[in-house]
Amino acid sequence: MWSKMPSPDNSPERASHSGNGWKILVVEDEAIIAMDIQSILKKIGYSGAEVVHSGEESIQKVADGRPHLVLMDIKLKGNMDGIQAAHQIFDTYGVPVVYITAYGDENTMKRANGTARFGFITKPFEESDLQTIIQGALQKAYI
Repeated sequence: MWSKMPSPDNSPERASHSGNGWKILVVEDEAIIAMDIQSILKKIGYSGAEVVHSGEESIQKVADGRPHLVLMDIKLKGNMDGIQAAHQIFDTYGVPVVYITAYGDENTMKRANGTARFGFITKPFEESDLQTIIQGALQKAYI
């Protein structure tokens, strides 16, 4: 479990862009997809990623542990979708959110556009695409 505040050894200022020290939260309600994303993250150097399955859980996890970045599916089961959760996470905690979704329809894109400051990636995606968007989001947010 993450501590409330990053320690100096894994603070954004000292963390390597290759993944070492960066804490990433994956919000994905499909278990197989969540495991696949977590596996890709580990392969590209982000081994400390945690997974939650709902918007509500994501807000609680961010409040408890303050990850450096959230990878958020837009369509989630439950009362809160990823766009609603992303709004609350960024507005309340300042944690950047990158959307990962299979839904690229116009209405979804319009709703997400206001909160997609740090990136948007459509499933299925390549490992290198995910790595590029994560690095860009971390640089934009912390460098």
